Amino acid sequence: MTARWARVLPGLWAGLLLCIALIATPAVFALLPRADAGTVVSRIFAHEAWLSLVLAGLLLLSERTRRTRMFEPPQGAAAGNKPLLWGTVLCTLLGYFAVHGLMPAARAGQGPFSFGQLHAVSTAFYGLKTLLVLVLAWRASAA
Repeated sequence: MTARWARVLPGLWAGLLLCIALIATPAVFALLPRADAGTVVSRIFAHEAWLSLVLAGLLLLSERTRRTRMFEPPQGAAAGNKPLLWGTVLCTLLGYFAVHGLMPAARAGQGPFSFGQLHAVSTAFYGLKTLLVLVLAWRASAA
């Protein structure tokens, strides 16, 4: 059963990330005033960040359980899943939790970075995380 979830979760996760980036965020900014849209999207990304950490943890646990049960070192695509998963964790921690704390000061014109610079860094980490999760989903579909 764990192996099935390990194959399904990356695809669901990738779908979630793409849906937020390509559908939810643009729709919110199209319908609400800019300040309200920013508040709603910030809340969406907060939920996404926590969910990403949970999904990465579950998939790391699944990877460890599978290897422990099989008593063999990972080979092929499975050997590369652990660094990809840790990469998603790093992108989430840096892209959301580190940058998000700096954004209110930047929005107020304080701090060493502008809001635009922080937004660009956050977007880059989100994009990289999405690519890593897409690779995980691609590998999981081949298993």
